Amino acid sequence: MKIENTEAQMRKGILELCVLSITDKEPVYPSDILKQLKACKLLVVEGTIYPLLNRLSKAQLLAYDWVESETGPPRKYYKTTDNGKEVLTHLKSHWEKLQSSVQQLVAN
Repeated sequence: MKIENTEAQMRKGILELCVLSITDKEPVYPSDILKQLKACKLLVVEGTIYPLLNRLSKAQLLAYDWVESETGPPRKYYKTTDNGKEVLTHLKSHWEKLQSSVQQLVAN
């Protein structure tokens, strides 16, 4: 068993929470989402983030607006929807409980 696979699965498991948290603050372009994730040591590639953004959009947790760009074609900026905010609140609560439970187990 490769430890890298387990680490990758752990990151993927919390990625929705992280993306909804980022897009809840302000409309964000996908490359900026990637930068924020990488700044927090959550290394994610474009091949992971775009399918996730599409899935969250189809689930009506994210919405996007096309914004004209000065240097090229229009860009999609993503923002958490009202439904996404409800899900985010639930995920944050669940994350806190999960984090506490895991911390108890690994600390012993």
